[in-house]
Amino acid sequence: MSIALRHKGTNRVSVCLPCRNEEHTVGRVVGALQGESDAVGLVDELIVVDDRSTDRSAERALAAGAKVVSVDEIHTEYGVGAGKGNVLWSSLWCSTGDIVVWIDADVVTADLTWVARLVQPLFVDDAVALAKATYYRPTDEGGGGRTTELVVRPLVSLVAPQLGWVKQPLGGEVAVRRSMIEQLPFVQGWGVEIAMLLDVVERFGPEAVVQVDLGERRHRHHDLMDLRGQAAEVAATILARSGVQLAVDPPRLLLPDDEDVVLNLAERPAVASLRHPGS
Repeated sequence: MSIALRHKGTNRVSVCLPCRNEEHTVGRVVGALQGESDAVGLVDELIVVDDRSTDRSAERALAAGAKVVSVDEIHTEYGVGAGKGNVLWSSLWCSTGDIVVWIDADVVTADLTWVARLVQPLFVDDAVALAKATYYRPTDEGGGGRTTELVVRPLVSLVAPQLGWVKQPLGGEVAVRRSMIEQLPFVQGWGVEIAMLLDVVERFGPEAVVQVDLGERRHRHHDLMDLRGQAAEVAATILARSGVQLAVDPPRLLLPDDEDVVLNLAERPAVASLRHPGS
């Protein structure tokens, strides 16, 4: 913690939590970050971006001390979007930090040391655009990483081997340098994390990505059937970014017994392309 503070300099740090129906955990995550951040000054603003939650997520986040911004506020200005990537993109508009840290709102092991570890590489090396978390996922709660190991790892090995060294390509705990990440488009759906990695490496080179060990990660796990759409969007994103022509238009997850699921591969334009001069 003290090392990160010594290197912070004039950098402002924004911690943003994308949140959709996480009333049971979002307050705990905010509390773990908010209570300490006031004392040490590492975090300059803590924002929960609420993605149209139908539960008490926004109320719990406010009570814990976070600023809460509805994604609809961004939609009013820039048009309606959908998906996790849309929420991450929206967070760039409602935050002000030079460094933006994203932490998932369902991760119950998050604390301020995570922020300190993620931002440290960006404080000391101007070439770093993105710090990606690695961690241990306990097997007593399912372990996690099913989409990574069964979909991303094989596809990356085949079509994007330059990312084969990344341990948690879909991990939601990330720190980014605003001046660099705002030059890139954002996939709106579940493919946002893998697209961001591919785009950062292509635009700024492999040295622009680093990994940071955060220790143990515990979070809410999704049912296997619920992961099918997520896995399909991630796979489609990797293939499309690799120049593979998708056979179905619009891209869909074809299910033998259920209604087909249209995949969210829409993109938001680079934030820098929409900013007014001087803003």
